[in-house]
Amino acid sequence: MLLIRPVILEDVDDLVTLAHHTGFGLTTLPRDRAMLERRVRDSLRGFEKLESDPPRGESYLFVMEDLSTHKIVGTSGMVSKVGGFEPFYAYRIETSVHESQTLGVRKEIPTLHLLLDHDGPCEIGSLFLHPDHRRHGNGRALSLVRFLFMADHASLFDPVVIAEMRGVIDRAGGSAFWDAVGKHFFDLDFPKADYLSIVNKQFIGDLMPKHPIYIPLLPPEAQAVIGQVHDETRPAKRILELEGFQFSGMVDIFEAGPVLRCERDAIRTVRDSQLTQVRDITDDAVEGPMHLISNTRRAFRACHTAYATNGQGLVLRREIAEALEVEPGDSVRHLPLHAPEPTGAA
Repeated sequence: MLLIRPVILEDVDDLVTLAHHTGFGLTTLPRDRAMLERRVRDSLRGFEKLESDPPRGESYLFVMEDLSTHKIVGTSGMVSKVGGFEPFYAYRIETSVHESQTLGVRKEIPTLHLLLDHDGPCEIGSLFLHPDHRRHGNGRALSLVRFLFMADHASLFDPVVIAEMRGVIDRAGGSAFWDAVGKHFFDLDFPKADYLSIVNKQFIGDLMPKHPIYIPLLPPEAQAVIGQVHDETRPAKRILELEGFQFSGMVDIFEAGPVLRCERDAIRTVRDSQLTQVRDITDDAVEGPMHLISNTRRAFRACHTAYATNGQGLVLRREIAEALEVEPGDSVRHLPLHAPEPTGAA
């Protein structure tokens, strides 16, 4: 059985092991014990707060624990609001119009404009699941659990939510877009620059070109990856799209992966999840569609499971109730794990 809960300090060793499966481009799960421990401590402070104050950049990191082995097999996280002393950087794709009445020529040229946001949105990220557990809706549950938590604590998060999706990076850590743009200004290879961006973003403001970049002047291989995602990121992108996220018109400044965007209260899980009381706990098998379900306590717990109803509330299997730390009479938040495909989808 898999349980999703807030990270704790005792998880650091497992996180270090898990990080070595991530490949390149997942900056929020670095292969650096000290950085991971710092992330865990930041998250602990975020979960300890849980007050109704406006978001100020608090970090929340969830882990998926295999209860049969007590090993951490996945992570997902979010920051209540990006910006502040370290601005959020992205390229916004815009269109520049060049026209000559003399020649009768009018050209619309796509360009990249550097965006610095000091008062940015909520950002989700850090989604990674060990390859051995990528089945049975585990990745979907790990992604959506952030929104289930957000539904209980909406005031803690900025009204706009974004997700930077991992762009196209080869097995050696190379990025065609970085080689065409960033490398000329930073004199660093992509993995090194990507790592430094989580240590201190000041070098980005110091060295990143401020003038628009004309996309047609870039090499074809760099143009081709703008707004595209890594093959392993396609399922995560589709999950977010079914939650209501859309392409924002912005891309990552390093490898040009797309930035998705959705209003917080329009996210399916935030909008449609329901609070219901637990009415009974059973030792019998429970069959039915899979749902994502969580308790509503400060000690947050969530899992994906089937449940039954008795007309007055939910009936949970005993092992589920014990994992969620709920008893009859307690409230839980839940919704179907799989979002319906849009009408007319193939």
